[in-house]
Amino acid sequence: MPVTYVTAERVREAERATGDLLTNGTLMRRASHGVAQAVIDEFTRAGGCHGRRVGVVVGAGDNGGDALYAGAALVGRGVAVSALLLAPDKAHPGGLAALRRAGGRVVDVLPTGLDAVIDGVVGIGGRGPLRPAAAAVFAALDPRTLVVAVDLPSGVDADTGEVHSPAVRADITVTFGVRRHAHLLAAPQCGRVVLVDIGLAQDADGEPTAPGVAGATGATHLYALTDTDIAESWPVPGPHDDKYTQGVVGIIAGSHRYPGAAILCSGAAVSATSGMTRYVGSAHAEVVSHFPEVVSVAELADAGRVQAWTIGPGAGTDDDALETLRTVLATDLPVLVDADALTLIADHHDLVVGRDAPTLLTPHAGEFARLTGEPVGPDRLAAVRDLARRWGVTVLLKGRITLVAESDGIVYGNDAGSSWAATAGAGDVLSGIAGSLLAAGLPPAWAGAAAARVHAHAAALASRGAPIGASALLGALRPAIRELLTSHGREHEQRR
Repeated sequence: MPVTYVTAERVREAERATGDLLTNGTLMRRASHGVAQAVIDEFTRAGGCHGRRVGVVVGAGDNGGDALYAGAALVGRGVAVSALLLAPDKAHPGGLAALRRAGGRVVDVLPTGLDAVIDGVVGIGGRGPLRPAAAAVFAALDPRTLVVAVDLPSGVDADTGEVHSPAVRADITVTFGVRRHAHLLAAPQCGRVVLVDIGLAQDADGEPTAPGVAGATGATHLYALTDTDIAESWPVPGPHDDKYTQGVVGIIAGSHRYPGAAILCSGAAVSATSGMTRYVGSAHAEVVSHFPEVVSVAELADAGRVQAWTIGPGAGTDDDALETLRTVLATDLPVLVDADALTLIADHHDLVVGRDAPTLLTPHAGEFARLTGEPVGPDRLAAVRDLARRWGVTVLLKGRITLVAESDGIVYGNDAGSSWAATAGAGDVLSGIAGSLLAAGLPPAWAGAAAARVHAHAAALASRGAPIGASALLGALRPAIRELLTSHGREHEQRR
């Protein structure tokens, strides 16, 4: 089941709906226990808690209360805890009293040599960057100090994921009940996210519920596919399948002068599924020399039947390219539009706006700006959702955090886990994967999200911590898919 991410207001609604659990402090005690346990787990893996030193940076309100109660619990495990109160008059009184009773200290300056620091400056209601006093505290930390954020790193917007400057960069973020938007949209800033169950009501899909609270109904619309989701939906041939039932994808990419995009995109399509790949373009000889299983022709009229098209990478932007794009988009087939084809679409919106057949646009930030006439901006989620809604298409916005928006407002996100795929030609590989999944019958949003996740796995597998080129990424694609399917038992499905 996809992972659900919600807005700050949805969290507040669910907390308010717990009634006494919120007002009598039960939710806070459960949350603080989770924060303390995350720190304890890290110390235990490194040899134990006794003698460790932890700093707690405390702001006003409940986020600071969570941190103070967590500090009190850590003192009980033999940890020396020092709390720095950024707003002493507004510190949570119950949490502060608990810390002092346990034996924790309140200090004016954090000691040096700390093993960990808990960020309890602001929570999901925070706006803007760290204030100067808080920024100075975190800037002075030893880079080796473990930073644990309560709910969100301070300085990160809970709903948009915007990382203000300065902001806390956490190694671990401990959150409660359900993940917030920013845990996906600002994943590099959040580090590893630990989810603590504090008793918020949720439905079968992981949505927080708040019966009787206005605005508490309806989907949150931001999800991330899991490896299980993708493995279960990946097209694996059964005993009655053939090359046609597995999907035939048509690739229009590259040229005789610049064959790289054609080779990478076609090769990715060949590697991703067991169907059939057809190539159209002047690089037909080069494609066949690399992948003899591809049926390659020079002219679109000779292409034969396909179940979906991928068009654009390195395909040019002249009048002939425009006419080819127009012809492909006039069909009732799913079409993935990338790269040069997006440049053409920027001047010819009418080719895709309101198109009845599934249409997947795959821009990077620069191409997105050309399509819309303005930069993506800090709220990437709103930007991609708005374009998909206005044009009636599916939009895949590339990046470390890839977002795939359907026209109905549902968005799937994927954190690549690294940026090794930020290399020339990697987008051509992504288009080939997603196009082959479209041809196999996957819905465009699911095809885009699944392709992005497998693309990221392949990049990590190829890299092993060093820079890579797109050829290495393509070479790692089949092993990445094999790992995914094997780990979920689907490598034997073809025998059934």
